[in-house]
Amino acid sequence: MNYIFVIFLLITACFHFIQCTHLKGTFKSNDFFKFLVKFGFQKTDIHQKESTHGYIFGNITSRQNFPVQITFAVLDRSYFLEYYQNRLIYDKKEACKRMFNTLKVAAFDPKCSPNGNDYLRKIPCPKGQLCVDEDTAWNVIGGHQFTYVIQDLVQPSFWYVSMVACYRDEETCEWHHYEPNEHYEIDYDMWLVNGNPNNSAYNVLTYQFSFDRQNTLELHLLLWLCYIILVPLQCYAVRVQKHPVTKLFTASLAIDFVAICFILVHSLKFSLDGVGFPNLNMVGDILDILSRTLFMLLLLLLAKGWAVTRLELTWKPLVFAIWLCYGIVHILLYVWNLVGFTRSV
Repeated sequence: MNYIFVIFLLITACFHFIQCTHLKGTFKSNDFFKFLVKFGFQKTDIHQKESTHGYIFGNITSRQNFPVQITFAVLDRSYFLEYYQNRLIYDKKEACKRMFNTLKVAAFDPKCSPNGNDYLRKIPCPKGQLCVDEDTAWNVIGGHQFTYVIQDLVQPSFWYVSMVACYRDEETCEWHHYEPNEHYEIDYDMWLVNGNPNNSAYNVLTYQFSFDRQNTLELHLLLWLCYIILVPLQCYAVRVQKHPVTKLFTASLAIDFVAICFILVHSLKFSLDGVGFPNLNMVGDILDILSRTLFMLLLLLLAKGWAVTRLELTWKPLVFAIWLCYGIVHILLYVWNLVGFTRSV
């Protein structure tokens, strides 16, 4: 059992994929493309549009001067697929052309595409000023340089946020790769939220969370309350009835309770600052998987009649092979979920 836990730690240590709604970081000159986050915005209520819109707002600045500005993109699924897939083309000049093949018409530009939609921003933005694409100052959240307002009256939708070292030539309207002569860094600090940040009455259970994770805080609180009752009762039972099955079940329950505590602490802080404790949350997920695999082992042992009709266990290799396969599949699915966001696009 312990070796599965160790293997899982080694695997997840290879990945650094954190989902949060308050993003801080740096886009560097050796990055051609940087994917920032996939975020689900809730369906806009036609009767309460202002309070149910999705918002993306923040600051993007640099200490270096740029002869041309590169691109910050906020795209829905229909445009993101072509854009994202073409980033891998080795010739970056060609990559820029193909990435923006559809967007050069669909994305707004005052000269090249005046009827387009608001998908792109030129970055970095001038320090202390709004981004050059923000032509309506009152629409920008106070203290920030840019704001996107997301509205979908039909259904919730995922939006994908990224940066890429491409720029549009204002004369020819063609897209080119930005090749700097010196090292540069672009610092970003942004928020993605469901609800109007200017409205102090926003729902703390949904505001910071992607729509697919909304109300998970309530679920974690409910589970925690249930475990607060169940765990002491089970601990008392294992003291009274010293039985192998009871001990194994208590161990599984106790580990899962610790996992719920870690995840709940992360969720509570996440609801306040959009970041939470991602490492603590990952430890909670690991403990949850360990608890589930331990419980599966208990079920397999009971199915073989262990500690019920006899203490001797038959077909040990088969039982533990099935248990091992279950644990490995659980681990692989979790890792795939951490790093395989593009598969769910």
